[in-house]
Amino acid sequence: MTGTGSFKILYGAFRPLLSSLGMGPRFSTVELDSGTLRVHMGWAFRAEIPVDHVTGVEPRQGFPGGIGVHGWRGRWLVNGAATGLLAITVDPPVRAWATGIPIHLRQLTLSLEDPDALVAALGR
Repeated sequence: MTGTGSFKILYGAFRPLLSSLGMGPRFSTVELDSGTLRVHMGWAFRAEIPVDHVTGVEPRQGFPGGIGVHGWRGRWLVNGAATGLLAITVDPPVRAWATGIPIHLRQLTLSLEDPDALVAALGR
């Protein structure tokens, strides 16, 4: 069973820079409703993931490799901080958009203020 709710992306020292680039909290959302997880980071990333495509959810530790929107070969990082990281595995992959370009999303790592709340809402 899945829940609903809004989950805030965690921002750290790069918040002013990301905000000035249109990727700050004002333009970014993580929403779960009607069996769909919707993720937006301003103009740089958007995805709609059916919850029944989520096959794994696990916390991540250590430096993620960057701040902002980064990815390759289906593995994408959407974060405003290097902590509060949660990796979501998607199978089958879904179409998402990075800087307006369609991509296939197999794994999405997010930085969240409360990653445990999203894990609970996903029923994992």
